[in-house]
Amino acid sequence: MTNTYGDWLRQQREGAGLTQQELADAAVMTRSHIAHIEAGRRTPSHEDARRLDKVLNTGNVLSSFLPAEDAAVADYFEAARLLEQQAVMIREFALSFVPGILQTERYARAVLGTSFPPVGEKECDRRLVTRLERAKILDDPVTPVVWALLDEAVLRREVGGPDVMAEQIDHLVRLAESRRIQLHVLPFSLGLHPLLSNMLTLMWFEDQPPVAYSEGLHMGKIHDAPGVIQDLQHRYDFALGNAMPLRESLALLKATAEDYQRHG
Repeated sequence: MTNTYGDWLRQQREGAGLTQQELADAAVMTRSHIAHIEAGRRTPSHEDARRLDKVLNTGNVLSSFLPAEDAAVADYFEAARLLEQQAVMIREFALSFVPGILQTERYARAVLGTSFPPVGEKECDRRLVTRLERAKILDDPVTPVVWALLDEAVLRREVGGPDVMAEQIDHLVRLAESRRIQLHVLPFSLGLHPLLSNMLTLMWFEDQPPVAYSEGLHMGKIHDAPGVIQDLQHRYDFALGNAMPLRESLALLKATAEDYQRHG
């Protein structure tokens, strides 16, 4: 989104003599949420905009002129995408595909090309741009801290051909060896484990409670109940405790990439 909306919000807030924290308290939001809206990194929900209008006495301006989101993602993932941009720590578990923020361009295009019903090339390109934009959160060398826990199936299931797989796995190796991400593999030899039913993302923030996002076929859900978050974190920790150490995980990734290169 452009920053016109965020700039206008900041002007109204400053005109009212409010700090970001004071506006957040009055509108029942978090300071970081206000900061992200003003910086153009996030679009408020209709309810958020209504409360902001009420606190700032701006009629229905903020509610009526919400900027359109250009991101091409499934409706059920949109809330998770916005949270992902604000997280200071992300823990991913991948069951079938490499997590979106870790995908290379060719791998992402291959994954998006499997959608059903099929989409046109233009729509596929839009979705690809959005996915690659998500990956830019790794441009910051420190934040967010990212843990990637991969089921071995992610490495073995060929996506896009041997060359694409080799390139994708090499990308994961570079991210892990540069210490930008922490990466572990859950080997087939482990058998059943407590995360086997769905992909899972756990997210922590600077000044708001943690959330989780789980996804299955054509469905995704944000979890924010403390009891649910604790249960999912315990499941993740249990699986992580049974995963291969970093060095062994990297050795497996490198050997798998070499296998794909030979077949390619």
